[in-house]
Amino acid sequence: MAKQVVTEIKVQVPGGQATPAPPVGTALGPHGVNIGQFVQQFNDQTRELNGMICPTVITVFNDRSFTFVIKSPPAAVLLKQAAKIAKGSGSPKDTKVGTVTKEQVLEIAKTKYEDLNAGSLEQASKIIEGTARSMGLEVAK
Repeated sequence: MAKQVVTEIKVQVPGGQATPAPPVGTALGPHGVNIGQFVQQFNDQTRELNGMICPTVITVFNDRSFTFVIKSPPAAVLLKQAAKIAKGSGSPKDTKVGTVTKEQVLEIAKTKYEDLNAGSLEQASKIIEGTARSMGLEVAK
């Protein structure tokens, strides 16, 4: 008999730096999942990401076992890293905080392609460009 899925939990955790503290502990605790086991497995799989935020989907089964899928980092985090800025603009229409090139946008689109709802790499690039504009970044030609 197959395991029955109890719930799916979505958390964003720094790669290689998960701890039993929130958000991991508060998300997994009520479902009876072994938090230490999750933290160890997560940190082993994401050690090379060095603190970059990793959206993770954790599937909890009725026998308190779990599986998890690590998604690619958020586009905003990758754009901030590419533009070398600390944060986006509070008013993106008026205040521009940095610039990214089309090549950088294309690289981010390649990284995010699996997680985006896009039919082609061109469409994925347009999604990333839109995120950049909403953060107050200019996309240089």
